[in-house]
Amino acid sequence: MLKAGDRAPEFWLPNADMEMKALTDFSDKILVLYFYPKDDTPGCTLQATEFSELLDAFEEAGAWVIGISQDDCFSHQAFRDKFGLKIHLLADVEGEACSSYGVLQEKEKHGIRVLSILRSTFIIDRHGIIRYARYGVSPGRHAQEMLELVLRLR
Repeated sequence: MLKAGDRAPEFWLPNADMEMKALTDFSDKILVLYFYPKDDTPGCTLQATEFSELLDAFEEAGAWVIGISQDDCFSHQAFRDKFGLKIHLLADVEGEACSSYGVLQEKEKHGIRVLSILRSTFIIDRHGIIRYARYGVSPGRHAQEMLELVLRLR
C-alpha cells in the first residue's frame, strides 16, 4: 500500500472522451486522485456528484479531481452525461493503475472470489509525491473532507 511521502505511480489512461492522460498532465496543480468500484452505482454516484458539486472550490484551491475505475470510456461517458459530472474520469480497464496504487482487493461475491477496487483516495503534490493516502473510503462527505485537506496542504 502506498503512503504519504511515496512517489505516485505514473499512469497513461483514456478519459471519457477517449483522450489519453498521464499523471504528468496534471502536475501543474495538486491532484485529488480517487479510485471507485463502478460507474452508476449508489456509492460511486454519490461520491462523483459530491466531487463535481465542489469542483469550483477545488479549482480555486489549485487542485484537479480525477476518478478512476475499471469501467470503459463508453461507461464513463454515460455516467458523466447522466449525472452532469464535471470531474475527469479515467478508464483503467486492464487494472494497471489500480494495481500500481494497490487498490485492487479480492472479495467473495456469490461464492466466487473476484478482484474489485477498494474505494481509495490519494492527494498528490505538483512534484508527484503522495501527500495523503487513504484506503477504504466511505463515499458520503468524502469530497468535502478532501477539499479541506487540499486547503491545508497548499
